[in-house]
Amino acid sequence: MQSRVAIIGIGAQAAQAATPRQSYKEMMFQTAQRAYLDAGIEAGEVDSFVTCAEDLNEGLSIFDEYTPDQLGAVQKPMHTVSGDGLHGLADGVMQILSGLAEVVVVEAHSKASNILTPDWILDYATDPVYNRPLGFNPHALAGLEMNVFLHETGITPEQCAHVTAKNLTNALRNPLAAYPARTLAGDIEASPYDFYPLREIERARAADGCVVVVLANEDRVRAREVKSQPVWVRGVGFASDSPTVESRDWVRAEYARVAAQMAYRQAGIRQPEKEIDFFEVDDTYAYKELQHLVAIGVYLRAGDAGRAAELGDTKPHGANPVNVSGGALGGGMTLEATGLYRAVEVVLQLRGQAGPRQLTRARVGLAQSWRGVPTTSGAVAILGRE
Repeated sequence: MQSRVAIIGIGAQAAQAATPRQSYKEMMFQTAQRAYLDAGIEAGEVDSFVTCAEDLNEGLSIFDEYTPDQLGAVQKPMHTVSGDGLHGLADGVMQILSGLAEVVVVEAHSKASNILTPDWILDYATDPVYNRPLGFNPHALAGLEMNVFLHETGITPEQCAHVTAKNLTNALRNPLAAYPARTLAGDIEASPYDFYPLREIERARAADGCVVVVLANEDRVRAREVKSQPVWVRGVGFASDSPTVESRDWVRAEYARVAAQMAYRQAGIRQPEKEIDFFEVDDTYAYKELQHLVAIGVYLRAGDAGRAAELGDTKPHGANPVNVSGGALGGGMTLEATGLYRAVEVVLQLRGQAGPRQLTRARVGLAQSWRGVPTTSGAVAILGRE
């Protein structure tokens, strides 16, 4: 059994509101070529391939049958994970640790601009007997959860506004981000309500994009000169809470807590707020960033997370930098690739390649994802330098 897994190559396309002149196959091919160049390998050296996609978003059944050509995976093991890109990353890590493969490629992408009725797809995921007949927009679940979360924790809408302003502004320094904007917390209340108390600007907007990550076992990293600095996967975790809205926890993100604890055990981390230098967490809705920070143990109490956002502790030069990339609010919600964009930022920071947004201290970073409403499914990856 292999002892360690490293990310030896990344490729990421700049997220955009729409890519009308590019098919998903062209997007995947170009991004894969960047990843292979970054890793210093050829596609033929890869043992196994994973793509993360939801058939209903793709408009195709058994989507992995449509991916081998552009990834260089013809006649190679290839399968689809119907989950976020961090779930696919965990899949690749397990393949390597179990000895099934030495080099694994994980791909996730978004052609959200091709989906004419995205809310219908979300609606299809709600319970067909108890929820769907009510006819509400699935994003209303986020408004309901936000309302309960604020009421039970004492977090204020103004503190959530600081999250939105921070992430949109952070995205100005990220060339991969689709929706950068210089924003102040006071600007948020000018946005109309989407689903009270959730405002339109506090919901991440859909974007097209693609990420490809190359994983390798320690023997491959040591046996040959890897072109780029390897980033080690110290721990991965994934979990799902109740699938029904009637029985889930509406205040605590239990899926994130369980996934983080799984990853912490593997990484030997006991105090994440002290042992992890920065965090890239899901912020599909602004309040979710605060909820997730509490779930993964960065703050013991929700009120502490709210105050940290208000005081600037989660800004790039604060005590606990969060979503320096701009997150999904600034970068765009790229369907199943959203979690891998969080991982790409962690890799760039650890390599010292994040440009104007480079953190002064970046030795261990955490990426966390959530699949969005109406699910309670998420994953965590902890990455570190040598």
